Amino acid sequence: MLKLLVAGSAFSTLSPSLLAACREIHAGLAESKSLKVLSAHQDATVTAMAELILPRTDTPGAKDTSVDLFIDRILADWCTDAEREHFLAGLANVDAQTQSRFQASFVDASVAQQSEILHTLGRELADAVSAVARGPRGNRGSAPEPEENFYLQFRKLTLTGYFTSEAGFTQQLRQEIVPGRFDSCAPIQSAAPGKGS
Repeated sequence: MLKLLVAGSAFSTLSPSLLAACREIHAGLAESKSLKVLSAHQDATVTAMAELILPRTDTPGAKDTSVDLFIDRILADWCTDAEREHFLAGLANVDAQTQSRFQASFVDASVAQQSEILHTLGRELADAVSAVARGPRGNRGSAPEPEENFYLQFRKLTLTGYFTSEAGFTQQLRQEIVPGRFDSCAPIQSAAPGKGS
C-alpha cells in the first residue's frame, strides 16, 4: 500500500479498493487513538509537519482529521520493516536539521522556523526530482520521482490521509462517500382519471 501511495499522486490515482482500505483505516481510528509505531514525540512531529502542509482554514486541517494516526496505522500495518525504518529515520533527520539550525527540536521550534525547515525539505525534494528527471527513465512516459525521499513520502501520506478522511473527502473535495439516492426502475405515475390517455 505504501508503494501505491508513494508511487502515485496522493488522491487522483487511488483505486476504489485502495480508497476503501484508507476509509477502513479512518473508521478504525475512532475505535482506538493509541499509537502503534510512533512515539509521543514522533507523533507530535508528524502532527506539526502535517498541519503546516494542510492547516485549518474554513475547512478542517490535518490535525482535525487525525492524519498523524492515519500515518501511524500505515506504518504499523502496511509498511515493511525497511520502509518503517526509513520513515522514522526521516523524522529523526527533521529534528536533527532543526536542532542544528535553531537549537530546538521541530516541535519546540517556532512556526516560522518549522516552515523554514519544510521549505528546505521542499528544495531538497525539487533537487532530487530534477536529478532523477535528468537520469534514464524506467517506464516510457512515466514521471520520475525520487522514491527514497522522505519528504515526498511524508507529503503523499499526509495528503492521502487527509483526503480519504470524511472531512477531507466531503468538505474539501466536496465528494459524497455514499452517492445520493438513485431509482433506476421507478414506476411511471398513471395519468389522473379523466385527463386523457
